Amino acid sequence: MGEPIARIRPVEVADQKLLLFTIGKAGMEPIATANRKMYVHPLVLAAWIGLSSVFIEYMKWWPDPEHGYLGYLSPAPAFGTLSIVFMFVIDWLNRWGFEERSAHVLRRPDLVDIPRYYSRSASSGFWVLQYGDRIIGHIALDASLDADSDEALPDKTVIMKDRIGQVAMPKGTSTIATIRHFYVDEEYRPAGMANDLLDFALSHAFTADAKLEAVRAYDSPLQSYIGVALRSQGFKLEKKAEKFGALRWQSTILIMDRGRWATEQR
Repeated sequence: MGEPIARIRPVEVADQKLLLFTIGKAGMEPIATANRKMYVHPLVLAAWIGLSSVFIEYMKWWPDPEHGYLGYLSPAPAFGTLSIVFMFVIDWLNRWGFEERSAHVLRRPDLVDIPRYYSRSASSGFWVLQYGDRIIGHIALDASLDADSDEALPDKTVIMKDRIGQVAMPKGTSTIATIRHFYVDEEYRPAGMANDLLDFALSHAFTADAKLEAVRAYDSPLQSYIGVALRSQGFKLEKKAEKFGALRWQSTILIMDRGRWATEQR
């Protein structure tokens, strides 16, 4: 058998369920990064060492040379016990915000009928990165008239459809598009797959409709590979966005205009 081939293709109706799963997974992935960053934060380490020392003093588990080398390991249970407690608390503190945000994304109207939603504008599109038979990444570029909206559908919303069973959606192209659902599986990130996806989406967007003037994208310090790809393509800071997580990490909005994109292509 030959080597699997990597290709970028438009989304298909059959991809809907798998994409909902991967989009949800991508939304929860930053929790692990946030937790790791908190584990090594100076204040967290100081609290862990301090409380472990109090526990050791209470239990009289200070090193005892009378028991040989093993006597120096007597404080280890205290540090181990408190580390488990700290890991649980850190995950609990971070999880709420990410779960809420992931649920919000999954309730967005663009995920009700992905192919139809992203066919409303010539510059819009949802593409998957496929390696062999496996989808390893995806990116959406929303250039519709409501591309700047981040509203989600309320719970138990009844989706209105037309006579042939399709969701009714207005068509047209906005002057500023928004990148959504940008994700690449972790093991393929070092190969620069995110850059390939982004370059493909931008080339399609700017060449499909001259009305499109710029593209916005969300950048998070907990998904650094996305920020690296965006900046390598020439995206610049537009404004700060919300803060999130227990340590209030700052997210930002980056933007690329048509002129800068054309310059980067030369």
